[in-house]
Amino acid sequence: MSHTIVIFGASGDLTSRKLIPALYLLSKKKRLPENTRIVGMSRTEFSHDAWRSELKESTAKFTGDKFEEASWTQFAANIYYHPGDLTKLEDLTGLKSFLEEIEAGPAERIYYLSTAPRLYVEAIDQLGASGLANQEEGDRRIVLEKPFGYDLDTAKKLNSDVNRVFPEKNVYRIDHYLGKETVQNMLVMRFANSIFEPVWNRNYIDHVQITVAEEVLVGRRGGYYDQAGVLRDMFQNHLLQLLMITAMEAPVKFDADMVRDEKVKVLQSIRPMDEAEIRKETVRGQYKGYLNEEGVPKDSQTETFAALRLWVDNWRWNGVPFYLRSGKGMSCRTTQIVIQYRQPPLTLFNKKDRPIDSNRLVIQIQPAEGIQMQIQSKVPDEGMSTRLTSLDFRFCQQYNGELPDAYQRLLLDALQGDASLFARSDEVELAWGIIDPIIKTWRSDKAPQLNLYEDGYWGPTESADWMAEHGRQWFDVCPVLH
Repeated sequence: MSHTIVIFGASGDLTSRKLIPALYLLSKKKRLPENTRIVGMSRTEFSHDAWRSELKESTAKFTGDKFEEASWTQFAANIYYHPGDLTKLEDLTGLKSFLEEIEAGPAERIYYLSTAPRLYVEAIDQLGASGLANQEEGDRRIVLEKPFGYDLDTAKKLNSDVNRVFPEKNVYRIDHYLGKETVQNMLVMRFANSIFEPVWNRNYIDHVQITVAEEVLVGRRGGYYDQAGVLRDMFQNHLLQLLMITAMEAPVKFDADMVRDEKVKVLQSIRPMDEAEIRKETVRGQYKGYLNEEGVPKDSQTETFAALRLWVDNWRWNGVPFYLRSGKGMSCRTTQIVIQYRQPPLTLFNKKDRPIDSNRLVIQIQPAEGIQMQIQSKVPDEGMSTRLTSLDFRFCQQYNGELPDAYQRLLLDALQGDASLFARSDEVELAWGIIDPIIKTWRSDKAPQLNLYEDGYWGPTESADWMAEHGRQWFDVCPVLH
């Protein structure tokens, strides 16, 4: 069975920067299925050769020293371009004829919507009307980029519109965070090692911190960002995905639906909050200077920083708070999950002025992927003095070559029909059900204070004060692994 990947919005930045380089590197490593074709479609007029030439230049730029002329020539022979407007039935009917011509027989297809989300529904309707989504002619899958809706109501409508044309098992909602090696390694670390799982629960863990810090400011994305805000931009997808991977139970086997069933159970266990609880369990902030960004209204109350405390009310996690934090203009760029363990029941080596630090497991998603375990050890020649010592695991040191870009793993999974690392419709809707009430409260007259902060730090000082009220502190450390 041959395979065809159709990229709608082929002249866009995502295609040249991420999709084609990822597919090229998969081809170079002999990972793509045999007879895999790539067809681009957008309104820009290109011949096959002109598009190949443009992609060669951008792929060489984004793959650096991994680019090779011979392997590119072999890969590019299977790249095609078909100009057209994906919202026009006649253009998609023409695409269908073109695909049947180059496939010359049965083929599985992936339709990748690398387009503005506002075009999703119209594009999907036309895929159905043109017969391109006909499952009787071969497996037809569709890949959607985030955001998956603007709120719960729009997410439900989008899911309904998609499922009217494509069965849910053929819908791949992509979150590139789930393609990162460290995120996947969390499943292996927990469920393939006997030393972690016994202490991965309320009996040993004090709390969990999940931080996605961005050093950059909003910049020229002000018009978009002011409509989205940090909760829609980061929490509904990335942070809740990381929370699910951290908190989920072991599936019976590594099967797409079984993995996603366990993730959904985590979202179902998150304690709902009313307005009063939202005021107590959240912190919102905005960096100074945000109102001067291009496209941002001068009276904007949009948050560029947020911190949440969520409770997972199930047997494993009862009483263990999950702290989620993300913001623009932070001290550095880092994504990390911190598992903070409890103090030992009897601390023999406390210093007089303060207790010893308890164990901490830091799972660093980016920029350098790896794991650090922080344990107490004795300081040589200083009696029974102790200090926190780090045991580091870095992927780049343990394996030859660079780690694959997340899109390589996710595109390959989509080609192979493995949806384990993609969001399911009920997962998306449950995530919006958690975030929507917070946004609603934050947009009302009962919103907690919007705290201003200087960029280049760790968000507003009120966030650290809020943690101190809980008897805890943020792990404000720039990447522990380099």
